[in-house]
Amino acid sequence: MTVLTRFAPSPSGRLHLGNARIAILAWLFAKSHGGDMLLRFDDTDRTRSDPSFEAAIREDLRWLGLDWRAEYRQSERSPLYLVHFEELLARGRIYPCYETEEELAALRARALARGEPPRYRRLEGEGGTPAGAAASREPYFRFRLEPQPAVFRDLVFGERTIAVESLSDPVVRRADGSFTYIFASVVDDVDLGITHVVRGEDHLTNTAVQIQIFAALDAKPPAFAHLPLLCDVSGRPLSKRLNDLSLVALRDQGFLAPALFAYLARLGTGIAPAPDDRPESLVRSFDIAAFGRAPARLDIDDLRRFNGRMLRTLSFHEVAAQLAALGLSRVDEEFWQLVRPNVDTLAEVGMWWQIVHGPITPVVTDRELLERAAALLPERLSSPAEARAFLDQLAAATGRRGRALFRPLRLALTGREHGPELALLLPRLGRDRALARLRGETA
Repeated sequence: MTVLTRFAPSPSGRLHLGNARIAILAWLFAKSHGGDMLLRFDDTDRTRSDPSFEAAIREDLRWLGLDWRAEYRQSERSPLYLVHFEELLARGRIYPCYETEEELAALRARALARGEPPRYRRLEGEGGTPAGAAASREPYFRFRLEPQPAVFRDLVFGERTIAVESLSDPVVRRADGSFTYIFASVVDDVDLGITHVVRGEDHLTNTAVQIQIFAALDAKPPAFAHLPLLCDVSGRPLSKRLNDLSLVALRDQGFLAPALFAYLARLGTGIAPAPDDRPESLVRSFDIAAFGRAPARLDIDDLRRFNGRMLRTLSFHEVAAQLAALGLSRVDEEFWQLVRPNVDTLAEVGMWWQIVHGPITPVVTDRELLERAAALLPERLSSPAEARAFLDQLAAATGRRGRALFRPLRLALTGREHGPELALLLPRLGRDRALARLRGETA
């Protein structure tokens, strides 16, 4: 059997870390078994889908280093869905409904008042529409669920049993003639030969429903792997702050694609990502069973630190293109070597470029020390050796050592408490700018 997975985003927004993780894991699963992944845009909901997001999603996936064997849009496959829809309609597994949203809300309210789950089943729907209304309305259609539970082996959670008794018969075709994801996805998986579906645990209810649709189509369902959802360090769902965690936002902050890939590939396994992790090595070690069953906690600060660890292993040649994309084309190899030990993202390189080339307003915390430093600053300050000689002379003249010496100097020269070694930084600042800042001037 050739393994074939799929990543099926809805083109209603940019990729965020949650669905990027699913794409990475679906890709890794396929590649680790010698297979491939398909990209399918689930764009049947015309009110939410935006074609412009398709290009953005492709860009994000390629930036991560993912590829796919073929690409599909559900909106272009309606004739295929119609064939299977009419088959199940003729067999009585799909049936028409005529309720308006208001009438459905009334049905739900009555069920809740009786202490029952607000589900829709065919018998409940009968009589819910005023007499004669059906004749003047376009129907929508639902799939009739059988009362037996869905039982399957999850590649992450093991044997699972999901009750469907409390679920509504799912809508499979809207009144405007478009098909819903729940139905179109099954038809696609059968037609395209999908062998494994890797997705979030929030799809468990969909899986229970879709297993019955597969059976109604006389098709074998794929194997399912449901990943626990991501949450933040406090246990709150990431969906509350997806805009901050979109791939484009992180890319603009100077995160590295290999760092995001490795971090997301390891998240939830208990195995820490390593700076030398790359897609090809992660393929060789990938095991879907290594993922835990508890929600995976994403710590953005931990991700930032790991990004910094990977950055510090990279040469200027390896980051030059992304620096240029961030508007930092003036950064040269010497400057990269200067700031690399002190940055966690490439955007911080831009911060240090501004600090070095100014203007900035110095932070003055010890005027007496700064006045002595300004008086002792040599006429030549073009090499680290000259800068070290100056710092040694200042230490001898003031009796200051360590933090007592370097903290006031660093705050005055850079406005920051931490950063590159001052002996390396001073020649890049230049004597005139260093002198002005030691005097408390904006420069």
